Amino acid sequence: MRHNLQMPNDQTSPATNAPYLSVEELSQAVKRTVETAFDYVRVRGEISQPRTPASGHIYLTLKDDRNALSAVIWKGTAQRLSVQPEEGLDVICTGKMTTFGGQSRYQLVVNDIEVAGEGALLKQLEDRRRRLAAEGLFDNARKQQIPAMPATIGVVTSPTGAVIRDILHRISERFPTHILVWGVNVQGIGSADQIAAAINGFNALPKDGPVPKPDLLIVARGGGSLEDLWSFNEEIVVRAAAASSIPLISAVGHETDTTLIDFAADVRAPTPTAAAEFATPVSAELQARLSETDARLRRAVRNRLSVAEQAIKAAERGLLHPEDHIGRLSQSVDLAATRIDTSIYRRLDRLQLRLAAVTDRLVSPEQQVTSVAQSVSLLERRLDHSLSAVMERAAHRLIQSERLLEANSYQRVLDRGFALITDEAGKAVKTSASALPQSKVVIRFADDERLAQLDPDAPPSPMRKAKSSQKPASSSATTQEELF
Repeated sequence: MRHNLQMPNDQTSPATNAPYLSVEELSQAVKRTVETAFDYVRVRGEISQPRTPASGHIYLTLKDDRNALSAVIWKGTAQRLSVQPEEGLDVICTGKMTTFGGQSRYQLVVNDIEVAGEGALLKQLEDRRRRLAAEGLFDNARKQQIPAMPATIGVVTSPTGAVIRDILHRISERFPTHILVWGVNVQGIGSADQIAAAINGFNALPKDGPVPKPDLLIVARGGGSLEDLWSFNEEIVVRAAAASSIPLISAVGHETDTTLIDFAADVRAPTPTAAAEFATPVSAELQARLSETDARLRRAVRNRLSVAEQAIKAAERGLLHPEDHIGRLSQSVDLAATRIDTSIYRRLDRLQLRLAAVTDRLVSPEQQVTSVAQSVSLLERRLDHSLSAVMERAAHRLIQSERLLEANSYQRVLDRGFALITDEAGKAVKTSASALPQSKVVIRFADDERLAQLDPDAPPSPMRKAKSSQKPASSSATTQEELF
């Protein structure tokens, strides 16, 4: 291509009469020539040394086995690219050629990037998968439990189309619940950013805000080619799914399709409809399980009540009725009385034998008989008195047992006319010796108590004198009467 440049007359060389150009003029002429000749080109090559400085522009080199081509992607274009430049990626770049006079080089201004063939795209996908897996984003330890009955479900998908209709219909059939739909583009330029923003947006909702925070997220899309599903392989989407504090189900494509978000999600569903089934229980099955659980609980309660009732009945059989207790005490008294009678009769028989033996040895039978008769009479009176005392004590014990069954309170004793004497400290005064002269005592009656002071000049009780005047019986008996 030939360019005619008009030069000023004073710029002709006196030696050759040929015009000359300045560096800027020549650079601009080359720039116009290149941009005119290569206004639209598609170049295939391998990306090398991609870098993004603070300006936001992307600089890279396209190369093949023998040649290299500098390329630049302006910031505005870089934000719209569906394929981000990565080292070693085989791509086809669309753009126009230009020159950069400051460094005397030519470069390609890229407007779009597409992967050169599905094999290269799969290689990029596998390299990215390995790198993210090495970071631990796909570890099972990060997986969260899917809630059994979520109150609110957030769905990230296209707001129109069969996917959202299938999800809503399937959930309404199984277990109607509150659903929030965050509409996004599921393919094309900017779709990956929208999907990641939706996941992060659901996680950012306050727990008790006007819009309820979901208990579960579903990220869904219908089937498509590898390029159509590529947004769900983008790193920004995978990282958002891995960082989600809300359990997340991925349902992208058909059962045979696999994207990187499937590895980062807590559960991968083969289809969007399957995701709706994973997210909700079947209402009828849930009601049947509740009915079965209720029946089992009722049976368990009845069994426990039956066991408790049997235990109570067994305890009742082991407890003694008051009448039975009194009867046993009466029987014990009767047995004791029988034993006393037998003992007395046996002793009388022995005494009669001894009396007969002594009578035979006496010189004066009449005196001996009279003395023995008196002793026997006295002994009979003592025995009668002892028997009466024993019977009275047994009867008294029986009465006391009956009263003890009614009440054991010492207040009942006071009600019967007794009084409780204590010192001022509340200690019971049991004997007269423990009551100090002129000391104060408290006399407690059934209805009240009175404070009293002991009289130091009061004479001893006649009962005490009588007890003190008694002398112990002599151990050496001199008469037959003393022997008995």
